[in-house]
Amino acid sequence: MGNIDIYIDDIEKEYNIEQEKIKKIIEITLKKCIEIENLRKDIIINVEIVGDDRIKEINNSTRNIDKVTDVLSFPMYEKKDFEEKLEEIYVENNIPTILGDIVIDILQVERQAEEYNTGIIRELSYMIVHSFYHLMGEDHMEEEDKKVMRQKEENVLKELGELCK
Repeated sequence: MGNIDIYIDDIEKEYNIEQEKIKKIIEITLKKCIEIENLRKDIIINVEIVGDDRIKEINNSTRNIDKVTDVLSFPMYEKKDFEEKLEEIYVENNIPTILGDIVIDILQVERQAEEYNTGIIRELSYMIVHSFYHLMGEDHMEEEDKKVMRQKEENVLKELGELCK
């Protein structure tokens, strides 16, 4: 299995959350995704934890949607190019592959955890899994694609077990 590098901005001061705990949840979740997808190559995924104002700003500048959202995914590769790139990812070598960036609004995740009564760890894990599959070229625009993506997400969350209960 490949290694993963996770980059998280200094978030403790601004949002009153435990950075190391959040980082550990992200790391465990991404490693499980990598294990399930059998990625044998080192990959890099940048994860940024932000608040409402920043995610709204990013959402507006990248998608022209002027509102808060829970998570944004920025894949390094277009879906049409990803299959070819995936072959490279499965080949072991010493050059890490950058899959892309994930931006999570931790305040929105907290609100959703309360709304869905899931707990913040499960909700954060879901956001990471969901974004990971976007970085892997999955989407949910068509109903069939949505079913495939949801099944993959549920498989990872099931494998995470107690972490996501």
